[in-house]
Amino acid sequence: MSHDDVIDHLAGIRPGSPLARIRLQRPDAREHAHRSFLALLEPDEPGQLRLVDRYAVAAFVALLHDASTERSRASAFYLELLADEAEPALVDAVARAADSARATGPYGRYREPALHGESVAGPLAALDRAALGAPLAAALEHAHLLTLHPRDARPEALRALEVAGWSADAVVSLSQLVAFLAFQLRLVHGLRVLAAREAAAPAADAPDPASTTLQETRA
Repeated sequence: MSHDDVIDHLAGIRPGSPLARIRLQRPDAREHAHRSFLALLEPDEPGQLRLVDRYAVAAFVALLHDASTERSRASAFYLELLADEAEPALVDAVARAADSARATGPYGRYREPALHGESVAGPLAALDRAALGAPLAAALEHAHLLTLHPRDARPEALRALEVAGWSADAVVSLSQLVAFLAFQLRLVHGLRVLAAREAAAPAADAPDPASTTLQETRA
């Protein structure tokens, strides 16, 4: 599946809008972000981490970033990509897994003794292996760890992926994918906030008809 610019699409940026023009002023950053999307989500040779697995991880992480069970544009986008590759039962299983694992975060224990008092405990994901399959469930649990428990991401956490059958190359690709999604989804959120302000600006700047009439009367 090809996309002109995924971030523009997810942020709802209209062609020719002020935000679109601003983004065009950073062509290298724009191009690098899009190439990262293609390399991590639609590679020519996906290897053990298949396209369906990549889309499942992306949909799961996007859903974790949603403030509630109401689907964001990003969640809907990645669920649609997953639906192109997977049976409906798997799409539903991924959505249910995200709903059950959603939390606020970030959680985790600081390694530095001086910061132990700022450590925050939080729920870890324990997903349905019967519905997802053991390898994908382990991958999603790791994505949950990196997303909501970044301070707990230690080498021993990789053991569960190894036990589930993931190769070293697949683990690296999975970690890169989750890191890219964190960047992309936060950027999209920021752009959507700016786009909303942009859309509201004309109404805010427009003169109040009642005030205009009053000024004309006084004149």
